[in-house]
Amino acid sequence: MIRADELTVVHHDDTVSIFTDVTYMLSRDGLTVVTASGDEKAFPGHDVLTVHAHCVHE
Repeated sequence: MIRADELTVVHHDDTVSIFTDVTYMLSRDGLTVVTASGDEKAFPGHDVLTVHAHCVHE
């Protein structure tokens, strides 16, 4: 899984979901997001239009 400080998901219905401090995996099946507190969110592939990840490197 890839780590992101902020992850923005744009859905096909033009809604936006923003997550902070997450790990995620994007595949043909969809997007899986795991938050720092351990909550897991899954979005099917047909729901995700774009994903924008922002990482701060120390």
